[in-house]
Amino acid sequence: MTETLPSPVRVPTPRHYVMCPPRFFTVDYAINPWMDPERPVDTDRAMAQWTALRDLYLSLGHTVDVVEPQPGLPDMVFAANSATVLDGRVLGARFRARQRAAEAEHFRRWFVENGYRDVTMPRRINEAEGDFAWTGSLLLAGTGFRTDREAHAEAQETLGAAVVSLRLVDPRYYHLDTALFVLTEATETVPASVVYYPDAFSAGSRRVLERLFPGAVLAEEADAACFGCNGVSDGRNVVLPVEATGLAERLAAEGYVPHFVDISELRKAGGGPKCCTMEIRK
Repeated sequence: MTETLPSPVRVPTPRHYVMCPPRFFTVDYAINPWMDPERPVDTDRAMAQWTALRDLYLSLGHTVDVVEPQPGLPDMVFAANSATVLDGRVLGARFRARQRAAEAEHFRRWFVENGYRDVTMPRRINEAEGDFAWTGSLLLAGTGFRTDREAHAEAQETLGAAVVSLRLVDPRYYHLDTALFVLTEATETVPASVVYYPDAFSAGSRRVLERLFPGAVLAEEADAACFGCNGVSDGRNVVLPVEATGLAERLAAEGYVPHFVDISELRKAGGGPKCCTMEIRK
């Protein structure tokens, strides 16, 4: 008879997030395969979904700062795309789509006005935490659709973090954070744990991920298609779209506690929990 090993004890870490309410949310243009300007959008419902996500973070003991949205910039709600913050250093964003370009300055100004002094704006296309994921020891960096490959070196110089480049090949998963998220950050004795959807990556990048994270939780197509890989974890509590039930079961078996949110309205613009959530790491 085979014994079932107990799940590891997972310990949450309080986090500091930055979010932006979708007060002006709409889909007036299409810059990814999820966006369809002909499809009706309910801004009030998007606000309610965003509010539920923010309130969940607060209930879990996390800090949430709020950036004021601006009219004419409906994608500001996806705050993760606007900066990467590590050890208090801020690397801003430079968007590939002209429709989002002005967002970068609004977030830069917010950081300066809130006392951040080490703020750098990139020269290359860099969509911030959309394509950068900190593992506690390495900065995983996506490219292929949005962030320039050259921006990875710029991030390494600015943030002082070793960068591992990963190539995305499926246009539905155009940012790294739609295909991978960090469950637990590495410590001196314990390696990082991640979730990722293998088919979103090139063959070489899959081999890199297999080497770095042999114990990773692999998402299936159904998980990825509902933005399950756009999750947010504090090391114990994992925030997922309500449809990601298969992934939630696998995470629960690993000792994590899934929390579901409805992001159906926000997904019409190609966003999920992580897209709405920038993390401040000091």
